[in-house]
This record gives sequence, C-alpha cells and structure tokens, in this order.
Amino acid sequence: MGAEELDALLGDPWDEKNPLGYAAILDADERHEMLAEGERLLDRFCMNAEFVPAAYGGRLTRADRLAGIQRTLWRRDPCLGLGYGLSSFIASVNIWTSGDEAQRSRAAELLLNNGRIAAAFHELDHGNDFANAEFTARRRDGRWLLTGRKEIVTNLRRAEAIVLFARTNEAAGSRSHSQFLIARDELPAAAVRDVPRFLSSGMRGVALGGMDFTDCPVPADALLGAEGQGMESALRAYQITRAITPAVSVGPLDTALRAALGFTLERRLYGGTAADIPYVRAVIARAYAALLAIDAFSAVVLRALHLSPAIALYAPAAKYLTSQIALDAVEELRSVLGAQGYLRQGPYAIYQKMARDIAPATFAHISRTGCLVMILPHLPRLARRSWLKDSPAAEELFDLGGDLPPLEPGRLTVGVPPADALIGTLAEIGGREPDGGPVSRLAARFLDELHALRDACAALPPRDITIGAAPEAFALADRYTVLLAAASVLAVWDRAGDRYGEAELIGVLDRLAARLGGRSVLTAAERESTEEKLFAAATERHLDHKLFDLTARVTLG
Repeated sequence: MGAEELDALLGDPWDEKNPLGYAAILDADERHEMLAEGERLLDRFCMNAEFVPAAYGGRLTRADRLAGIQRTLWRRDPCLGLGYGLSSFIASVNIWTSGDEAQRSRAAELLLNNGRIAAAFHELDHGNDFANAEFTARRRDGRWLLTGRKEIVTNLRRAEAIVLFARTNEAAGSRSHSQFLIARDELPAAAVRDVPRFLSSGMRGVALGGMDFTDCPVPADALLGAEGQGMESALRAYQITRAITPAVSVGPLDTALRAALGFTLERRLYGGTAADIPYVRAVIARAYAALLAIDAFSAVVLRALHLSPAIALYAPAAKYLTSQIALDAVEELRSVLGAQGYLRQGPYAIYQKMARDIAPATFAHISRTGCLVMILPHLPRLARRSWLKDSPAAEELFDLGGDLPPLEPGRLTVGVPPADALIGTLAEIGGREPDGGPVSRLAARFLDELHALRDACAALPPRDITIGAAPEAFALADRYTVLLAAASVLAVWDRAGDRYGEAELIGVLDRLAARLGGRSVLTAAERESTEEKLFAAATERHLDHKLFDLTARVTLG
C-alpha cells in the first residue's frame, strides 16, 4: 500500500457523491468535525502502520515514502492528515527514539490496532518554549505523581496513550525534564479532568483538547527513556517530524493551486478568461515554482534523515523556510480568486479550507522562530570553519527515489557536525565556469550571498546566537535557510539531468533569489518568458490530472 493506492481509495475529490470528496469534507469542516468516513477508510488502510518501524510489524522504512502517503492525505483533507495521521506519528517518534523494548512493543501493538497516541508537550503559558514547562512529575512510593495542565493537544480525549513532557527537577537546565508514556484508561478518574475543547479557525475538525492532572499516579516504568533526558529525546524526535512536515505541506498547496488555476481557466472576464490576464498567469506560475521549491528542498532533507548527520540543522531550516513559502504562495493565489477565495460554498470552496488549514500546519509542533533559534548558535562556527571549505554532499543525497538504508530513529543524535555538505554543494555548483545563462547567473548570485553571509555570521557576538538575538541576527539565519534550499534545488536538477525542465529550475531559483532581496538576476524579458512557460506547464498538468510536484504523478482530481 502506498500513495497511489491511497489516492485511488479516496476517489475523485470533485465528485459530490463521493463520501470522501471535497463536498463531504467541507460539510464536516462546517460542523467542526473530522470526516468520519475518512477515518474509517484510514482504519482499513491501516495508516498507523506507516508510523511503526518494520522491526515492530509496521511499514516505516523510508521517510520519503511516509511523506508521500501523508502528502496524499493532506492534499485531500489536512484535518485527517493531522487529526488521524501526524498526531500519532509525532507522539510515537519519541517512543522509537527513546523507549525501551517493552514500550516500543506496546506502542506498536496499539497503533497497528488503529489506536491513537497523543503528544502532550506544550502549555499555553509557555507556547513552544516547552523547556520551561511547569507540569511536574514527582517520585513517591515507587511511582510518579503528575500535576499540572496540558492544553491544545491533538486527540488528547480520543487517544488511548499519551506521551507526556514533565518537569522532574526544579533546577534550570537541559536535564530538568523527562518524558512519560501513559495509558489513558489507567489514569484514576479522580486525579484527571478534561478541559473544554479548543476551537480553531484552521484545522477546525481536529479535536484540540486539554487535561488537568492533580497528583495523578502512574507506574515507575511509565518513564520514557532516562530521567532528565526529556529535552534530548524531544530534539532527536523533532529531527524526523520537522523533516516530514515540509514535504507534507505540498499536499494542501497542490489543492489550493489546482482550485485557483481551475478558476482562472473557467472565469470569463473582458471577453476572455481570467487566465488571459498577464498578472494572473504570473501568480499561477510563481505558486507553481514555490511548490517545486518546497518539494525539492524537503525531498533532500528527507533523504538526509537516512544519510546525513547534519539533519539536526537541515530539518529546522526546511520547516522554517518552506512554511513561509507555502503561506506566501497561498495568500498570493487568493488575489487571483478574489471573493471566491473566501466563500465556504461553491465549486472553489476547498481553496479557503486549504488556506485556513495550511496556516496552523506551518507553526504546529514548533514555531518558525523556534526553528531559527535552533540554527543560530551554529552559524558562527560554520562560517569560520566550514563554509567555502567543505566538500559537496554525496550525490546520493539528491537522487530522489534512489535507494536508502532503513530509517533508524534510535540512531539520531542532537549534535551538529562540523561540516555543512549542502553549503559545500552550493559552493561547488555556484563556482562552476559561468556560461552567461540564467541558471549560471542565479547560481553565482547564491554564491555571492554565501560569501557575504560567511563574513556576517563569523562576526556575530555571543548575545546574537541566543533567543535574545537582535532581529538582524535572525535575518542571517533566514538567509542561510534560503541558501540551503537553493543548494538542494540546484543539486536535484543537476543530478536529474533534463527530467524536470530548465524553465522550472529558473523559476524556482528566481523565487528563492527574490527572498534575498537586491537587484534581480533575471531581466524582465527572461522572467516573463519563464513565467509563461511555468504557467503553460502548470496548466498542462492540471488538464492532464497530474500532481504539481516533482513526481508529476497522475491523480484523480
């Protein structure tokens, strides 16, 4: 079972009689409910098997395979993607990375029987700063007593098990928190209380719950990993989830682009269609390029989970940049749809749902600023010791679809290695003999930026590599993520030969270069020509029922 099989089971999304189509999804969204028929289908598909390593009876062997299946689901309904899919995956990764054999076996059995696991990390008072979480776990009489409140946790009421993050030491520092794996039905009713559901504007069908604990006893063996290693365990697990979520976001962006493009081809204006208007064509072209940029960058990061020790740096970079690219693309598409971009009924209503749902998907689990905070401390060292010195990454990192060793979550580490091979790849490609063409000039633009970034990051003072860094320091981290994306795009196209098309490459690089500011590399004529080719390519895919991503796979709608 894979992405194509799931796509076929979901059926034609535009068929109003399809219980898994957009009409049914929008109806459920209006009721703030998960699509029940969708959950039943995913039970039959055994979606949870995708989250369980093969060693424990599941189907999790490759990160890109999991991302492709989740992308298919998110393309249809992000609420199902998060509420049924990624919420249990986000929780279970902590078990695969840090749990003992018994905990892993119990979690695998639960998931393979279509059970749910919730990840209760965050507290409203601290947001993504869960290192300062106040929820406590204290030892007493050979067991743990849990006290505190967890809020805005996906599926907390519906989950059979919970991975919980708690303070086990009052001292400050990275060893003050631990994780616990607890069974919901073993919690004494007198010691826990569900708080009312949190309603949201996006992901409206997802059940966001909360729970109050008061001296709630749990067994000593509920501890997940070693005491005091909760933060380290989370950071290891986050490498996987931060790598998966950017790839998944291509799904709702594909649907939003498809709805907008369909509207432009059908909307009659000024004696023609909206698609005849140059501005409209340019917006569609830019959104298509944005989607390809996200796909290429995230695909490389997914392969890095298997191949590169620098994943601890690349995963938050991808999570940060791709989320902003997706948000910008969706919002620009709204300018094409006009009032249709806000209507909750009618043939293009799925757009507004995707626009609402993609927003929380970009900051859920960890914020964009939190991602930059993970990157900042490493920039001065990389600038002084690595950039413009390191060798390029191995070609297998960019061979999309190529063989990979099995994903082993337990082998991930939190450290960042001294080498930055992706930037080494950028330096190698950007330093090739120029031919005067658009791709060569754009590659040189990114290399020039690397030189400037190296000098600026090498000079960063200690205060500017912490959460209290100046805005200018955060801007440097932002620019670094753009260079990583550019390196990924250049190398993916370089490895693939002419498989993906030169116009697409130029368009993607142009969109990334625009994020750096400064003088445009392309002439006005070159950009117009590129965007016309991108619009034509996107339209052809739309009419041929093909996905907009690098696979160009045929789909039902």
